[in-house]
Amino acid sequence: MTAGTLISAIIQPLTLEDTGSYALDQMSEFHVRHLPLVQGDQLLGLISEEDILNYNIDEPIESYELHYNRPYVNSKNHIYEILRLMADFRLSVIPVVDKQDQYIGLITQEDLLNQLGNMGSFTVPGSIIVLEMHRRDYSLAKISSIIEQENAAVISTFITSDLKSSQAEVTLKVNKKDISRIVASLERHDFDVKASFHESDYLNESIKERYESLMFYLNV
Repeated sequence: MTAGTLISAIIQPLTLEDTGSYALDQMSEFHVRHLPLVQGDQLLGLISEEDILNYNIDEPIESYELHYNRPYVNSKNHIYEILRLMADFRLSVIPVVDKQDQYIGLITQEDLLNQLGNMGSFTVPGSIIVLEMHRRDYSLAKISSIIEQENAAVISTFITSDLKSSQAEVTLKVNKKDISRIVASLERHDFDVKASFHESDYLNESIKERYESLMFYLNV
């Protein structure tokens, strides 16, 4: 999945002649906090609500003294690179350029999350296990082997780790509803199971909400 396939056909970029008021109206209409600013086919950068509110919103954007951020993706960039940049810069949209670095469109956070949510493992029924370990102890092969011994399989993994810390958090999705035996087996092999979410727990609304929040976090 590449950037070129995720471009919004609805939201148009801003130009230097547009007023701050018009820009805010567009952001409000499309529920975004940023919009690309272009001059012809050239991407100048991104402008945010905060940028605009620092100036007279009735004046054209070209009158603002702005230092534009220029995070963007190429049309051939993979969806994971898009996700990384949007997270790093905390963007609600990201511009897309072609091989000649000319502006061709934008991708919204909403469209990106929807696409991620529809990808493979996110739509497959299963349960979640969260492990905490030293980064040097991480071995997907070993973890998968333990889980496969319980007649289940790992269908996705998500690893988070603070670069300043030696610890890592490994989130696993497995294709089994009842994971009690899997959790017990992992603990027998000295894995620290930080959390687990059984599909049978959905009967409890509070736990269901916790599971859905985790799934949203994974999608992000």
